[in-house]
Amino acid sequence: MSFNIESYYSGQSKENVILLYKGNVDSDVINHVLDSVEEKMVAVNDNPKLRKKVYNVLVESLQNLYHHVDRVPDDFEDQVEKYGLLVVSRVNGGYKIITGNFVQSENIEKLEEKIKRINRSSHEEIKELYKFILNHQRISAKGGGGLGLVDIARKTGNKLDYAFVQYNNNYSFFYLDILVNEEKEN
Repeated sequence: MSFNIESYYSGQSKENVILLYKGNVDSDVINHVLDSVEEKMVAVNDNPKLRKKVYNVLVESLQNLYHHVDRVPDDFEDQVEKYGLLVVSRVNGGYKIITGNFVQSENIEKLEEKIKRINRSSHEEIKELYKFILNHQRISAKGGGGLGLVDIARKTGNKLDYAFVQYNNNYSFFYLDILVNEEKEN
């Protein structure tokens, strides 16, 4: 099989990576990641508003990994319950948060349509969508109400960049690339 998770990053700069994690995503990992990233942002004396925004988006991203990952394919080398990938990098004027997880092929279309809808929406429309979901949400079988991606777009003011890389006929690996910068206000 030609699929390789690291191949996604081969063309990207490894400079300014402050955290790289791949493996099982559980509450201990989430707490460690949040503490580690916060410590590193404080150490470089980042603007408190940017730190708060990065922290909030990171929390939402990690919750998405924890609650919404599909199970790992049977032939994947790392057989853990909730496999996820997280890269946090310092970029000019902010941070880039990249997450990755397996998605069953049958779930791709629904997820992609949701992201496309968010990306087509203006910032005002995203705020309204956020309020609507908050007031009308039903908790899904995976424990969420569909607010995560909308909240990330609302907090960052940026489009969600994403890719699906086919693993086999039943699974793809889903990458979500989030830019959190100082310029955009909520």
